[in-house]
Amino acid sequence: MASITETLSEAVTSGRIIGALCALVATLFIVDIATRPSYPDSLPRVGYGKGFVASIKNYLLSYYRHKSWVLEGYEKYSKCNQAFVLPSGLGRRSAVVLPRSQTKWFLEQPDNLISADEANNDSLYSKYNFLGKRDPQDPFNNRTIHRGLLRALSDLIPGMQEEVQDTIDRVFGLGTEEWKSINIWDTWLSIIPQITNRMVLGKDLGRNPDLLKNMVGFTESVLRNVFIFDFLSKSFHPFLGPLLTIPNWIYYLRGSKLTLPVIKKRLEDMEKKSSDPAYENWKEPEDFITWVIRQARSEGNTMELEPSAIAKRTLLVEVASIHTTAMTAQNTLLDLISSDPSCLEALREEADRVFREEGNKWNKAGLSRLYRIDSAIRESQRHSNFAVTLLDHKVIAREGITNKDQGWHLPYGSTLTLNLHGVYHDPDLHDNPETYDALRYSRPVEEHEARREEEKDPSEGQRLKRMGMVTTSEEHLVFGHGRHAW
Repeated sequence: MASITETLSEAVTSGRIIGALCALVATLFIVDIATRPSYPDSLPRVGYGKGFVASIKNYLLSYYRHKSWVLEGYEKYSKCNQAFVLPSGLGRRSAVVLPRSQTKWFLEQPDNLISADEANNDSLYSKYNFLGKRDPQDPFNNRTIHRGLLRALSDLIPGMQEEVQDTIDRVFGLGTEEWKSINIWDTWLSIIPQITNRMVLGKDLGRNPDLLKNMVGFTESVLRNVFIFDFLSKSFHPFLGPLLTIPNWIYYLRGSKLTLPVIKKRLEDMEKKSSDPAYENWKEPEDFITWVIRQARSEGNTMELEPSAIAKRTLLVEVASIHTTAMTAQNTLLDLISSDPSCLEALREEADRVFREEGNKWNKAGLSRLYRIDSAIRESQRHSNFAVTLLDHKVIAREGITNKDQGWHLPYGSTLTLNLHGVYHDPDLHDNPETYDALRYSRPVEEHEARREEEKDPSEGQRLKRMGMVTTSEEHLVFGHGRHAW
C-alpha cells in the first residue's frame, strides 16, 4: 500500500496538475471556437478580421471596442445597405448587424426561423441566472404583461401616483430650507423598485423594504453575472454557472419567504371566487401575480400555477423593469440639468398645468398630454442610449435562414441584430444628433395642437402621434418594434 501511495504522490505533482488544467482549458476553448456558427465570407467584418489570432484579439478586446466597431460598421456598411459581422466576447456569439433597409424583412420573419426569446435567454444566460427556470424569457411572460397591463392600465395609474408621491417624499425629504446632497443612481434605485412593484407585487409587498432590497440585489447579481459570463468561454459556463449564481438563489429564497405566502393566498382566493358565494364581492388586486394566474388558467397551463413558478416569473419582470428604468431616469435627469434652465421650466409648467386641468390627479388622458416630458425622455433615450445594438434574434431553424435580397445564408445558432447607436446618431436622420434637445419631438406636436380644428391635417396628426416615447418605429427601437415590442 505504501508503495502505491508513494508512486501516486510522485506521479501527481503540482506541475502535472497545472499542465492538465491548462490542457483542459485549451481543449474547452478550442471546442468552443469550433462550435460557433460560421458566417459567410461575403459578409464584411469589423474588428480584427478572421483567423485564429484575429479571433483571439476580437474576443479579448470586444468589450472595449464594441461601440467603436458598431459605429465603424454603420458608416462603412449599414449606410451602404450592407450587413456586417460584429465580433463579441468569449461568452457570446458574433452577431450579424442588419442595415435599416432590412428591418422590415427582419421583423417579418416567423418565430420558427428566428427567435427573440432564445436570443434573450442567451444574452441573459437565463438557465443559470434564473434559477433553473426553463426558458424564463418566453412568450408566456409577454402574453401575460400585454394582456394584463392593457386591461388594467387606467386602474393602475392612481396607485402608481401614490407610490411616486410616497417615494419622492421619503427619498428627497420634505424640507425646503436646506440643500441635500444625493447620489443620483442610488436615489433612483430607492425610488423605482417601489413604483414598479406596485404593478408587479401589489401595494403591501411593493413597500416592504426587505423584499425590495432582495429584488434589487437579485437584479444586480444577474447583471454582474452577465458581465462575467461575457468574458468566459462558453465551455466553462456549465462548471462556473452554478457557482456564480449562488447569490441569485440567496436573494430569491429570502424574497420568496415574503412572496410565496401572498401568491398561495391569491391562488386560493381566486379559486374560491369562482365557487364560494362568500367571495362574490371580492375583487382580486390588479398586479402581475393576478395576471399570471389568469393567463395560466386561460391556457390550461397548470405548471405556471405552481407558486414557485409564479415567484420566479416575477424575477424576470424585476430585472427588466428596475435597472433599465433607473438608467433611463438617470440619463434623462443628467441630460436635463446639463441643458439650458429653460428646459426644466418648460417641463414644470406643463406638468403643473396638466395636473391642475385633471383635478390634481393623474389619469391616462392627462399623461397623454405631457408632450414635453414625453419628448425629453425620448430624446434622452436617443442621445444617451445605453445599448448600441438591439432586438437580437437567434436563428433556430436547423436549415438556417436566407436573405435573398442581400444574397447571404446564415446557419443555425447565428445572431441577427439592429444597429441602434448608428441610427440614433445619424445626421441624415436627426438634426444635430450629438445635441440633446429636450423639446425635439414636442415642438411639432404642440404646434399642431395649437391650430384650429379646420386647419389640422389628419395625416399629420397621425404621424405626430407616432413620435411618442412608447410608440415604436424603425427610428425608435428602445422598446423593440413589431410583434416583439415590449
